[in-house]
Amino acid sequence: MVLFASCSSSKKTVSSESEKREVLSKSDVIFQKFEDKHGYNLNSNTLAYVKRYKHVAIEDMEIYKIPASITLAQGILESGSGKSNLALKSNNHFGIKCHKDWKGKKVRHDDDRRRECFRKYAHPEESFDDHSKFLTTRGRYAPLFNLREDDYKAWAKGLKKAGYATDRKYPKKLIMIIEEYHLDEYDHLVLTYHKKKRNRHKEYEVVDNSDKYIVVNKGDTLYSIARQNSVSVSEIKTINGLKSNEISIGQKLFLGK
Repeated sequence: MVLFASCSSSKKTVSSESEKREVLSKSDVIFQKFEDKHGYNLNSNTLAYVKRYKHVAIEDMEIYKIPASITLAQGILESGSGKSNLALKSNNHFGIKCHKDWKGKKVRHDDDRRRECFRKYAHPEESFDDHSKFLTTRGRYAPLFNLREDDYKAWAKGLKKAGYATDRKYPKKLIMIIEEYHLDEYDHLVLTYHKKKRNRHKEYEVVDNSDKYIVVNKGDTLYSIARQNSVSVSEIKTINGLKSNEISIGQKLFLGK
């Protein structure tokens, strides 16, 4: 985040918990408007699934940077909107198999072969969390995280390319679910919230008449910081003892009095 700060700010910041509640509350409004307008013409099980798990997908997007639309669409497709035998038997909503590193409970289920080993969870939310960890910790899915979080089409195609599913129509099916149930609206909600939060943190606050500073955000350069704050690059480097133009996210840079 980019933040001007000092020791005695007169402004109150909104707590992360209240911000989180605000986002989740807005997601409820989005869902209700969609259901009122389109619900009569759509699968009731899938609507119930979105209503129940959209909060989980949104929170996982906050933490893991996986589009909520992709998480929901995969859950819907892989679990039959929570009604598949695997989901009912083991709370496994994403068809994740055991693999050698799995230390948790297991269940046998016919898939590509008979009685394959699948992960078993205590509750569906645990399956959602494991799905996010699965994508973020396996190297073959790393290219996905170079994609924009609102580009669900690229994510759908990227999942297939990385080998998540063998079905050639897997991307098309995910995209169809996302567009039919307007799941990308939850992606936009999260990204809009983050944009507003970044803008709010860019507001100048005088603290104790001491040096003011910024905290480097993604995409910032010494040139952009200097231009935005009417100082020169050389001044910033001198004040902060920098020997090069390299800066890192989260780094505090003083800008002078």
